Amino acid sequence: MTVTIRWARPGDEAELVAMMRALAEFEHALDQCTVTEEQLHRALFADQPAAWAHVAEVDGEPAAMALWFRNFSTWDGVAGIYLEDLFVKPTFRRLGLAKALLATLARECVDNGYTRLTWAVLDWNTTAIALYDAVGGRPQTEWITYRVSGDELSALAGS
Repeated sequence: MTVTIRWARPGDEAELVAMMRALAEFEHALDQCTVTEEQLHRALFADQPAAWAHVAEVDGEPAAMALWFRNFSTWDGVAGIYLEDLFVKPTFRRLGLAKALLATLARECVDNGYTRLTWAVLDWNTTAIALYDAVGGRPQTEWITYRVSGDELSALAGS
């Protein structure tokens, strides 16, 4: 078995969207996943990308992905990485792909002087939580994540 972690490239959009939708289904939120291949292409491959992605391949077959973007720490004064989605196809689980993708993002941080790799996990996803604990991740229990979207976002924008 040969495992390769590589940057996403044009032509990966359909596979990445399929994995995003599979993740949304796993998270019981498929109806909220409206991303298209065209949107993803623009986000990843524009002159100034909004996001980046890595693909893990097993024997040349796409098996997992990590989609991320840069954030900024006002306390550290440097960028970091926010991991938006990490997904391993069910048939490729337990091969170390998720850990390999996290290690790749950690290397991206170290190589670029970024001080943080951050992500969120659903509180019921005990398998992912166990992995994140095992790689040294620590829950930030003092913070509560907020989101405004949909009608509320439009109302706030109009206020």
